[in-house]
Amino acid sequence: MVPIYNCPPHYLRETLESVLRQDPGPAEMQIEVIDNCSTVGDPEAVVREVGGGRIAFHRQTENVGMVQNFNDCIRHATGQWVHILHGDDTVRPGFYERLRNGIASHPEAGAALCRTIYLDEESQWVGLTEPEARSPGLLQEDFVRRQFLDQRIQFVSIAVRRAVYEELGGFLPVFSYCLDWDMWKRIALRRPVYYEPEPLACYRLHAGADTNRLTRTGENVADERRSIDLSCADFPQEQAEIVRRAARTAAGVRAARRARLLWRAGERATAWCQFREAARCSLAPAVTARLLYFLVRTVVR
Repeated sequence: MVPIYNCPPHYLRETLESVLRQDPGPAEMQIEVIDNCSTVGDPEAVVREVGGGRIAFHRQTENVGMVQNFNDCIRHATGQWVHILHGDDTVRPGFYERLRNGIASHPEAGAALCRTIYLDEESQWVGLTEPEARSPGLLQEDFVRRQFLDQRIQFVSIAVRRAVYEELGGFLPVFSYCLDWDMWKRIALRRPVYYEPEPLACYRLHAGADTNRLTRTGENVADERRSIDLSCADFPQEQAEIVRRAARTAAGVRAARRARLLWRAGERATAWCQFREAARCSLAPAVTARLLYFLVRTVVR
């Protein structure tokens, strides 16, 4: 399921071609683009050109917002497993086969995940996510804690059992930046997750992404705090406060580090937004030290 909104046609074409190169056929896999009432370009024409009738296209009658469009992907899905693939990301050969084999070997899994490659705007590799395990299999309990402290999963790299999405009520509209992090935390806490360490999914970093817009206002960090506070309600009471403090500290460290990098890049207003939100996350020593470093070594100098 490919949710899009004003997606650059060359990105959408690359996304769809990456799927078609490993298409097992319509009896095995549904491929559908869900357009959130785009106002730029003609995505339906791109789908016709690339898909040749193989790819379905659905256009919302009005812009329903990002969260509902994702949830509509789940509602439109007819298969038992759902891969929500953004129109600017791609999958490498073997993605579907490897995850399908893992699911078959571990039928108790509620989701299947692989390592992610980060791409720039020209589709060049610029980074890799840290490995969650060295060999394929179900992730251990320590993964849940790592995922609660940091967003370790991108949409492109995970397929989820549709019944799990439905059981959890889909993506929550209370989030703007962390709607995926919130979902992956809820899944990891309740269902085993299968992991394939081979990097088979490619996530694109580019200036037009929604994450960049939210960073400029600091809403990305504020949303992290909301996600942390809501997620901690799923833990037993004696653990909830410990997890909350650790997660807020981690969020504060990330925001303080981001502030320093943004300042050096000349984006000073955005840097101050991240600085402010870091302090609101936590004043634990790890956060306070980084905030002081920002003030003394970055601003003063």
